Amino acid sequence: MARRLSASQLRSQLRRAEQKAKQAVNKINHAIRRRNSQVNQAVNKYNQAVRAHNSHVRARRRRITNELAKLSRHSTATRYVVLRTSVQTMHAAYARLEQRADAQPLGAEYGYVLDLSEKETANSLEVMNALLGIQPDSEEKLERPEDLTLRDELRKISADLDDRWRGAVFSLDARNPDAARHFCTSAREVITQILDLKAPDGQVLSTLPNCDRTDQGKPTRRAKIRYFLHEKGMLDDALEEFAEQDMENIVQLFNVLNEGTHGSAGKFDLQMLSSIRGRVEHGILFLSSLVN
Repeated sequence: MARRLSASQLRSQLRRAEQKAKQAVNKINHAIRRRNSQVNQAVNKYNQAVRAHNSHVRARRRRITNELAKLSRHSTATRYVVLRTSVQTMHAAYARLEQRADAQPLGAEYGYVLDLSEKETANSLEVMNALLGIQPDSEEKLERPEDLTLRDELRKISADLDDRWRGAVFSLDARNPDAARHFCTSAREVITQILDLKAPDGQVLSTLPNCDRTDQGKPTRRAKIRYFLHEKGMLDDALEEFAEQDMENIVQLFNVLNEGTHGSAGKFDLQMLSSIRGRVEHGILFLSSLVN
């Protein structure tokens, strides 16, 4: 037989049911408010990151424009003609890459590499101007990557590369009468080993049988760069051209270094050598970004 409830008991049960329902609603509303707060924080954090990134992009593009203008004002300079031509060719390749990205947005996987391409272009212009005795603006000096960042990237490829790089940096000492050449030799070997270790000739020829080859029948540096981009699913002619011109610019910088072998640290002072070191560091980071 069903239990009969008094009016007082019924009201009490109704109050408890209403209280439970209210608690459930409050719990849901609290979860919604918490979720909305988390979403708003994430959106704000993302927007801050976007604003910071855009600010850095604008600063680097302004730096490129300023350095290019300074170089243009010294168009009659007769020193370092080959390197200067390389810098201008690299800038033209960057402009084409930028136009390519603006005309048809590339995938998110290109973002980091495109960001580095701006740094590479700005750095190459700044070092060129510095070699000509044109000082950078105080607020636009060449950015130096964290030493551990570069070393971590090199260790991902080979522990020997880290050792070679540390040897290159160690050579940049005022007490070393041949600092420029020693740095050049070690740094060039780092780049060569990255190309050879991550793009063995046999694998490149197997993957890209119609690639460019040297007179000895081996894949060219550009072919190896194309192989890297193919393996990362980032094969793009404009990016390939920029990466090739970036490496060529560093090679031409090495040639300048090889000529500067007189004096306590070559014919370049330590400030100039430090700027060159920064340029080469970023170049190796850029190349590593294509293989890691």
